[in-house]
Amino acid sequence: MNSASAQRTAAAAGLRQVGHDIVGHNVDEQLLGSLANALAEYSEQMRQYAPRSRGVADVASSVHAAPAEGGLLPNWDERPISGQASPWSLEPEMRRLGDGVVAKVTFHAAHEGAPGRAHGGLVAALFDDILGAVLSVVGLGAFTGELSVRYAAPTPLHRELLCTCRLTERDGRKLYMTGELTDQGVVICTTKATFIIPKTPFTHTTFGPG
Repeated sequence: MNSASAQRTAAAAGLRQVGHDIVGHNVDEQLLGSLANALAEYSEQMRQYAPRSRGVADVASSVHAAPAEGGLLPNWDERPISGQASPWSLEPEMRRLGDGVVAKVTFHAAHEGAPGRAHGGLVAALFDDILGAVLSVVGLGAFTGELSVRYAAPTPLHRELLCTCRLTERDGRKLYMTGELTDQGVVICTTKATFIIPKTPFTHTTFGPG
């Protein structure tokens, strides 16, 4: 990781923490005002720089990277749900588990939906990302075609949870996948998904279904 990438990652981590602090603490108006002014000033300065985006070559090159059993999965830094350089990241720690992936994740103050529990949409987004990580393990490139979530119990905040996903069946270009989110061994949410392998393979010049 170069210096700019390291600083971008550190800045994103700071923004995530500030977001949780804004939601999770009774901060006085003066401090909030100072923060708002500072953020507006930084934003104005940043918008003077040239736009950037995730390179297609970088994404395509990581599609088939499979770690050894128990190894950490490589990730794209700017990916909104799991990228370390994303201000919106849930910061899952993803590891290979056989032909699937197990991820440790903790929902915090800014992830709250109904009082005392994580927002269901964020749980669905987490599943989508971990299911996508399974593709690196099985060596396939695909896009989400359909995803459903069953919420069996509230998803708690401030406690480490495990999200485990795997490929269960392949039918031509369709990949059928399942997963569950557990709290100390108790299943609180499950997912079923269909991913679609594009007609045109992922390359440095094309990145989408044909």
